[in-house]
Amino acid sequence: MLYYARGSRTDVLSPDEIRSILREVFDGMGPKRRVVALPPDFTRLNSFAGPITEMIYDYFGDALTDVMPALGTHSPMTPEQIRTMFGHVPADRFRVHDWRHDVVTVGEVPAEYVRKVSEGRVDYSWPAQVNKLLLEPDVDLILSVGQVVPHEVIGMANYTKNIFVGVGGSAGINRSHYLGATYGMERIMGRAKSPVRDVMEYARTHFIPQLPIVYVLTVRAKDEASGEMVTRGLFIGDDFECFERAAALSLETNFIMLDHEIRKCIVFLDPEEFKSTWLGNKSIYRTRMALADGAELFVLAPALREFGEDPTIDALIRKYGYKGTPHTLEATRENRDLQENLGASAHLIHGSSEGRFTITYCPGPEMSREEIEGVGFRYGELDAMLARYPLDRLRDGWNVMPDGEEIYYISNPALGLWACPERFK
Repeated sequence: MLYYARGSRTDVLSPDEIRSILREVFDGMGPKRRVVALPPDFTRLNSFAGPITEMIYDYFGDALTDVMPALGTHSPMTPEQIRTMFGHVPADRFRVHDWRHDVVTVGEVPAEYVRKVSEGRVDYSWPAQVNKLLLEPDVDLILSVGQVVPHEVIGMANYTKNIFVGVGGSAGINRSHYLGATYGMERIMGRAKSPVRDVMEYARTHFIPQLPIVYVLTVRAKDEASGEMVTRGLFIGDDFECFERAAALSLETNFIMLDHEIRKCIVFLDPEEFKSTWLGNKSIYRTRMALADGAELFVLAPALREFGEDPTIDALIRKYGYKGTPHTLEATRENRDLQENLGASAHLIHGSSEGRFTITYCPGPEMSREEIEGVGFRYGELDAMLARYPLDRLRDGWNVMPDGEEIYYISNPALGLWACPERFK
C-alpha cells in the first residue's frame, strides 16, 4: 500500500511539510503500542533521516521504544554522532545492531532462484536474516527510514536493503554483496531492479509479509542556488511501489549524465562521513562509468584511518588488496577467509579500476604511504593536492584551472552517480 508519494526534480519539501505529512499518515494508521524505527547510521547524515526520526519520536513518544540504526557492517555510532544526527531522541531508545550475533534466519531463497537471477554467476541459496528485535511479537509498527540513491551493490539504496543488510546478518550481507559484484556494478547501479533486489524481494514476499514494516523514503539533492541539501521527494508505503516511485525520482535527480568522459577527477571525502575506504570507495564506484580509459582519479581523504569498518574485513583488505576481479575471484576460490567473508571479496572487486584508470588516495596523517600502496592504490600528498586544487575555488562539476587544465570535481560521492552514455547501457 502506498500511503504517500510526492516529488520532482524541482520540489523542495520543508521540514514543517514533512512533519505534517508524517502526522497525517500516522493518524491514518491508528494507535500503536510499540514502534521500532530503523534509520540509517551517521554515514547517511545527508539523508534527512535524523530529523525524520525526531519527528517520529515527537509523534509516538513513549510508544517509540527502540531506534536501531541500520549499521550493516559499519561501526556502531558514537554518542556524539547520535546526538548530532538524531537530536532530542532520548539516548536510552538506541540499540546497536550486531550483524554477527543478533540475527535470525527467517527463510532461505532457493539456490535455483539465485542462480537464475544471477545468470549463473553464483550457485548458492541466500539466507534472509533480520535482527531479532523485528520479530518480537508486541511490535506493531516498524518504520524503515532512509534515502533512495544510486548504489553499487543493489542498484538503488534502501527499501528491503535497509532490512536484510542494514539490520541483516553476516551470511546474508556477504552473499548479497558477492552476488552484486560478480553480476557487475555497471549493470546494476542506478536501476531499481537488479539480481540482488530480486532476491530480497523474494525474501520480503515469502518470509516476512507478516512484519508491520512501513518504509519512509526520501530523495535528496544539493540545491544549486543555495548549495544546501534539500528534500526533493518523500514516499511512504509498505510495498515495492513505494520504492519504485522513489527510485524513479532518484534516478532523475541523483544521476548525472555527462556529455563527455572525465580525464581527471577530484573527489573530496568529508571528514565527518568518510574514515574508511569501505565507505570512501564510493569515489570509485560512483564515477567509474564516467571515467575515460587511462583517466586519473584523485581521492582527497583527510580523515582516512582504516580500510574496513570491521576489523576482520579491514585485515582482509590489507591482505588481498584491490587488484581486480580475476585476482579476487581466484583468491576467493583458494582461501577460506575470503569464502567466509564474501562481502570483503565483493568490496575488493568494487574498489578496483580493473586497470582501466588510476586511483590515487591522498590521506591525512592517520594513513601512511605504505598502507595505501600496500592495498594497490597510488599514494598522493594531500597538502600538495589541496594547494593545486583549492576546494574553495572549485564547484561541483567541470572546472578549468588557471593553466587550462580541465578537471571534474565532486564534493560528496555518496550523493549521486556519474556516467557517460556509452558506458551506461
